Amino acid sequence: MKHWLWLSVVVILLDQASKWLVLSMLAPYQVLELLPNLNLTLLFNRGAAFSFLADAGGWQRWLLAGFALLITVVLVTWLVRLQPGKWLLASSLALIIGGAIGNLIDRVVFGHVVDFIQVYLPLIPVRLFNPWPAFNVADSAISVGVVILLIETFRGEHPKPGVEGSSA
Repeated sequence: MKHWLWLSVVVILLDQASKWLVLSMLAPYQVLELLPNLNLTLLFNRGAAFSFLADAGGWQRWLLAGFALLITVVLVTWLVRLQPGKWLLASSLALIIGGAIGNLIDRVVFGHVVDFIQVYLPLIPVRLFNPWPAFNVADSAISVGVVILLIETFRGEHPKPGVEGSSA
């Protein structure tokens, strides 16, 4: 199933290309409205999701980079060992791997992750969602990959009645 790594490469290329484009077009915190509830806004996240550990003083850069590297190795190993026919699970792992590497590149090169997609969710009257914390292509790939992985996990494979464990 290692042939699914092409999807990881596509995610990494799209992620890095979009970040370089935004870095060349926008100044930090500059807002470019695309749609009424969708902006491009160049932001930098030194922490993890939702800026967790962002103010930790710098050590988190290498901790989070190491964690991303470890997760990537585990997921690549899992992906390579998958049985043929597990295309949905393989695609979820490939998306997560691509997103993890995309953000890992930012941490190593810049010391922070480049975020730029900013969404407002006016239907949810909670300040946390207005705007939603900025994210990027890598974050989106990770999120979609995790959702697919959860669906696959909860769906599971159940033996057909009478095939295994049937008594005569």
